[in-house]
Amino acid sequence: MLQFRFSRGLKEFCKPNLRRLWKTSNVTDNTAAAGGCASSYRRPLCTQTDAANEKRRKAGILPSLEDLLFYTIAEGQEKIPAHKFTTALKATGLRTGDPRLKECMEMLKVTLKTSSDGALDRHLFKKCVQSNIVLLTQAFRKKFVIPDFQSFTSHVDQIYESAKSLSGGQVADYIPQLAKFSPNLWAVSLCTVDGQRYTAGDTKVPFCLQSCVKPLKYAVAVHDHGTEYVHRFIGKEPSGLRFNKLFLDEDDKPHNPMVNAGAIVCTSLLKQGVSNAEKFDYVMNFMKKLAGNEYVGFSNATFQSERLSGDRNFAIGYYLKEKKCFPEGTDMISILDLYFQLCSIEITCESASVMAATLANGGFCPITGERVLNPEAVRNTLSLMHSCGMYDFSGQFAFHVGLPAKSGVSGGILLVVPNVMGIMCWSPPLDKLGNSVRGIQFCTDLVQLFNFHNYDNLRHFAKKLDPRREGGDQRQQQNLEPLDYTSLQKELALTDKVWKKVCPSETDEDSSTTVVYRMENMAERN
Repeated sequence: MLQFRFSRGLKEFCKPNLRRLWKTSNVTDNTAAAGGCASSYRRPLCTQTDAANEKRRKAGILPSLEDLLFYTIAEGQEKIPAHKFTTALKATGLRTGDPRLKECMEMLKVTLKTSSDGALDRHLFKKCVQSNIVLLTQAFRKKFVIPDFQSFTSHVDQIYESAKSLSGGQVADYIPQLAKFSPNLWAVSLCTVDGQRYTAGDTKVPFCLQSCVKPLKYAVAVHDHGTEYVHRFIGKEPSGLRFNKLFLDEDDKPHNPMVNAGAIVCTSLLKQGVSNAEKFDYVMNFMKKLAGNEYVGFSNATFQSERLSGDRNFAIGYYLKEKKCFPEGTDMISILDLYFQLCSIEITCESASVMAATLANGGFCPITGERVLNPEAVRNTLSLMHSCGMYDFSGQFAFHVGLPAKSGVSGGILLVVPNVMGIMCWSPPLDKLGNSVRGIQFCTDLVQLFNFHNYDNLRHFAKKLDPRREGGDQRQQQNLEPLDYTSLQKELALTDKVWKKVCPSETDEDSSTTVVYRMENMAERN
């Protein structure tokens, strides 16, 4: 495996290129690295050395951002093989198919057609990366939320393999279509708030969200109507009962949106006053945005199977209708149809991990930068997932794992590590409470190794491994301190020979010069 050394030294090499890239006071780069969202950058502010360094820049003495990135990856060579660049990119956690890197990858394909040896010289490299240079610089500077992504995922691999050896549990069979899945299927995908991706196992096999859709449609309802309106009809407390019980709270409301009664009422709040077809399209559009436009489908076979075997849910529906739990004018049978349809929405582990990451990222999809949900909807959803998301195991899960999660009878567990990542675990065999056996083990082991539990970071606690970058979540604004060029050379591990290629006119006197600038992320946060 290729080894690359990147450090805070790359902060310094951003300076001259940023001046060149952003000649106006505000220029938008649609691939900025702040949580993967479209961002604007204010022109860097310099100290009294500004005039001297402007002169140096015009003379071609200071290196450009693209040049330093090229020489760091090239390791002294005159060309970079295309596969070496993509391998280095994947080591940061980014994918070549990341929509934020679309321009870069398209330019790479076009450029390689003109290259006889499949390699990029410095000028071709600059041509490829300049449109996405901010995101790429953040990646290679290890400024993502998980800086040493390869080390982190090697630990995750071990946890995945440990859970894979488990053989207990039964595949759900009360919905005939679910019984067809192999008990050997096992997959884990994660997506960080910066768009770093990891997958293991059967991550491209489609399966239905089932109850994992409950927090998502609740989030849509709160996003559209606000907390006060939604909770006129649905409570906020764990029920202490099985998820499909015919039971309401003392106010004759479903206990929470994570049990069937609450999810059915929540379905009635979605896009009221239009047909089921329009409602379904509306929710599907939300799901696709949550998933960063990755795979979201629909299993008509599962929908038909659920409707034919849904006597308990019909009983719950009539009970809710008797107790006047629905908004006035609701067609209960039509709502149950939509409820079954939403449970039958298909995803893969990979696309669902992006959904979870959007929740972890405060409602912004990490790989598109689009604001999908407002902060109120995200906060409420995570709160209820934490207290009610794991059926009758919710209390124990909150105690041992300490993270918001939602399970489904198809074998999925949607797990959110706020401000860090979203995870989807999937394995069909379930324990007696309806949770994936392997998924529960994976989540438990993950938090035993890493300090992701909500209360792991209390003072005086024994410290677990912390894969997050030092300084916490500071992606939204970074003040970059002075650094002399001698230190820059050392921290980038560039030899004198390579350094002379980067800065051919540097003198000893020059190398002691420092430049101060500030790069401020001006990302819009509605």
